[in-house]
Amino acid sequence: MKLIIDTDPGIDDAMAIAYAAAAPEIDLIGLTTVFGNTHVQQSSRNARFLAHKLGLDIPVAEGAAFPWEADAHTPSRHVHGDEGFGDVIDVPEIGSNHDLSAAEFLVEMARRYKKDLTVCAVGPLTNIANAMRLDPDFAQNIGQLVIMGGAVFCPGNITDHAEANIYHDAKAADEVFAQPAPTVLVGLDVTLKTLYRAADFGELARRAPEIGGFLNNISQFYLNFYRDVAGLDGCGLHDSTAVIACSHRAMFKIQETGLKVVTEGPEVGATRPDPSRPPLQVCCDVVGQQVVDLFTQRVASLP
Repeated sequence: MKLIIDTDPGIDDAMAIAYAAAAPEIDLIGLTTVFGNTHVQQSSRNARFLAHKLGLDIPVAEGAAFPWEADAHTPSRHVHGDEGFGDVIDVPEIGSNHDLSAAEFLVEMARRYKKDLTVCAVGPLTNIANAMRLDPDFAQNIGQLVIMGGAVFCPGNITDHAEANIYHDAKAADEVFAQPAPTVLVGLDVTLKTLYRAADFGELARRAPEIGGFLNNISQFYLNFYRDVAGLDGCGLHDSTAVIACSHRAMFKIQETGLKVVTEGPEVGATRPDPSRPPLQVCCDVVGQQVVDLFTQRVASLP
């Protein structure tokens, strides 16, 4: 399976990219970057750094800096740290971005690989919506679009109603859900059932000293946030769960429904079932320990 991850690295993004690099069934052919956990320039720098650290010779195409109809964005520094990697603030600039924008790169790869291509979006959906506007055939060209986002049958995490990725560009997300596409939504309904604890990170560092040690290091900031703010002993494998869903759908219980996104007012960013919309697959349950175990097994195979 050829995979592009649309990402805003981000601690959990780093974990997801490491998993994709380790998974034998995944051919990771590129990263596209977006604002979100960080400013988009930081997202691109972090993505290039991660590709280098993982020994991946893949392009990084930079995308949207702001949500639709906005000219500013405030990163989630309290969750991911000033540079996106927790307490790590010295992230080197390695290489350069692809000549194409994220939307252009996505469209080109979809035309080239068609149904063999999976796009996994683990940040705000601005790049995906831009690709759909750039090429009306984009959504039908690809094999599947797997989205980490939404809270369809559970409360949100950035507000009581909304999950962060959808909230950060609700209008773009609503346009994505309005298009007929082979879409799978992996939201808080399942990702909070895949808690990864400090002991899990420690085991990862022991078994894979280089990348596991790096993930263990940057995760401490993230774990502290989950403990202090959410009262959880561990962090959800949000983005990694979405990447795992690309190839291990049997771990998930699926409900098919159309979705709309609330785009204004106090419930902005909420994801609501809407039978008038094109149906997509919403993950509503998961065997969480299987996801945790698979993540550890795969990433521990890295150096």
